[in-house]
Amino acid sequence: MASRLTTAILAATFLLPLLLPNPYTARAADAGETRALLEMGAALDPTGRLLPSWAPGRDPCGSFEGVACDAQGGVANVSLQGKGLAGTLPPAVAGLRRLTGLYLHYNRLTGALPRELAGLSRLTDLYLNVNNFSGNIPPEIGSMASLQVVQLCYNQLTGGVPTQLGLLKRLNVLALQSNHLNGAIPASLGDLPQLVRLDLSFNNLFGSIPVRLAQLPRLVALDVRNNTLTGSVPSELGKLQGGFQYANNTDLCGTGLPALRPCTPADLISPDRPQPFSAGITPPQITPGSSDGHGRCSGAHCPPSTKALAAVVVVAVILLSVTAAGLFAFSWYRWRKQRIAGSPVVISGRCSNEVAKDSSFRKSASSTLVSLEYSNGWDPLADGKGGVGFSQEVAQSFRFNMEDVESATQYFSELNILGKNGNFAATYRGTLRDGTSVVVKRLGKTCCKQEEAEFLKGLKLLTELQHENIVGLRGFCCSRARGECFLVYDFVPNGSLSQFLDIDDEVALSKGRVLEWSTRISIIKGIAKGIEYLHSTRANKPPLVHQNISADKVLVDYTYRPLISGSGLHKLLVDDLVFSTLKESAAMGYLAPEYTTTGRFSEKSDVYAFGVIVFQILTGKSKIMQLPFESSIVEGLIDGNLKGCYSAVEAAKLAKIASACTSENPDHRPTMEQLLQELCTF
Repeated sequence: MASRLTTAILAATFLLPLLLPNPYTARAADAGETRALLEMGAALDPTGRLLPSWAPGRDPCGSFEGVACDAQGGVANVSLQGKGLAGTLPPAVAGLRRLTGLYLHYNRLTGALPRELAGLSRLTDLYLNVNNFSGNIPPEIGSMASLQVVQLCYNQLTGGVPTQLGLLKRLNVLALQSNHLNGAIPASLGDLPQLVRLDLSFNNLFGSIPVRLAQLPRLVALDVRNNTLTGSVPSELGKLQGGFQYANNTDLCGTGLPALRPCTPADLISPDRPQPFSAGITPPQITPGSSDGHGRCSGAHCPPSTKALAAVVVVAVILLSVTAAGLFAFSWYRWRKQRIAGSPVVISGRCSNEVAKDSSFRKSASSTLVSLEYSNGWDPLADGKGGVGFSQEVAQSFRFNMEDVESATQYFSELNILGKNGNFAATYRGTLRDGTSVVVKRLGKTCCKQEEAEFLKGLKLLTELQHENIVGLRGFCCSRARGECFLVYDFVPNGSLSQFLDIDDEVALSKGRVLEWSTRISIIKGIAKGIEYLHSTRANKPPLVHQNISADKVLVDYTYRPLISGSGLHKLLVDDLVFSTLKESAAMGYLAPEYTTTGRFSEKSDVYAFGVIVFQILTGKSKIMQLPFESSIVEGLIDGNLKGCYSAVEAAKLAKIASACTSENPDHRPTMEQLLQELCTF
């Protein structure tokens, strides 16, 4: 026995250096981008307390929190959402020439939006929502041809909506709600062929809704609530059904939509056709001295008519009076509407959060724009591509959008972190909008299989794993712009099996965490069922070797039902990351000894790890110093916290099973199917 243990320890010791991940080989950020980041960090966090990793002398690629670089060392993403930043966004951001995603939402940033943003020609995602930015929206943003998502909602922005935004031909989402914007809705927004969602609600916009907006081919959601819009609503907007929201614009009219009054002739002026005089267009001129076509003289050579002059004067007086009265009524109406809009209301907008008087305090709320996923989503299942056997029904049922993930984790709050694996991955506790508790695993793209087909195969396999003793995958969300992928799992509330090991008597008595004998038998059976399911080909599922079973990977719910986590995850990850996760398994004795010579996993390597876990459950200890072979010594190895309350016969059988599972020769180990048959006799 001692020799076997020594061999295992030596094998693990020699294995550890082999399992170290390869060093990161991407080039460092260039000096110009580093200077830009340092200047940007100083402006975003003037106290220097929230971004301590943004320090001179460090390489931003891999060292600066929230900074992701591409393979050439260019800064591709800056993700600092929900950090409590209270500074400003400086012009220096323009120095990040290769930036594709800027995520600064849910902070307390102030000041104007820098016009220098226009220098970010590769930017696809601009998320500055839920801050305290003020001033006008820079019209220069219209020159950023790569933009696909623009989120500026829930700020203090003023002025009009720039007509130049109509130049963003790739734009999918434009969210400007809950600002102080005024003026008319630019008809140029009807020139955005890719626009899917437009939110202009809770502003001070007036005028009518351009017909060209209603004719956009991909538009599914338009929200103009709580403005002072007037005129006829284009009938084409009826096709959006619930996607068109227009409440609290009482001067809108139209047919086919509820809560709209019928239009009068005065309402039926096309909002896309400039009107004479009011739009600065000169009315048609009649050539002086010519006939008007009816034999009547016109022009400077015709004598003036007293009656005509009198009629002109009367009409002018009437027009002036009506105009003055209309301006007064309109001003009063806007004042009243602004008071209503400024009253405390429950806002349900897409970046969607209730905004209290103190705008630094915001709560998540539901949203009317249903799917604000990052438009350049690293999502090979999008656009009707099922991919590698994925049916669209399955693909759609498992896909989450980014706001779901951000909202669930409170924007990846560090208070919700359950664990980290270096700079590669992190796991968060989360709550979905329906109240369901979940676990969100956040993976950098560099952690995942680089071949899309291989990644898809792994993802498809994860969606197929459905068993009462396997932690189920609820969904996933991938974003190329962020360079991240998120896996959403069911939350298992009672922690891992390792929390029930190494318990001393005092803790056991005070917290009641000693597992009863019958519970231990049930847990062993459940783990065996889960592993056997992975190894089987039931339900057209390919056989799967877990590779990394341990007490930490076995979760326990409130009924003490065991669920194996991490199943199939290695099918998504690059080899370096998989190997790095095996170091702990090797140190704890879970790794089968043949791996040191073959470098391969098999079903029998999972059986070996199962045997180690059985010994842990019997002894109540995480480290096994002596493996029992004789039934006569079993009594001395059973967890003392049981106080003798266990079946000696069952304990001897389990010790024999565990010994067979941990045989040095994999051919001498039973299969999980054989083990289940034997465990059924308990």
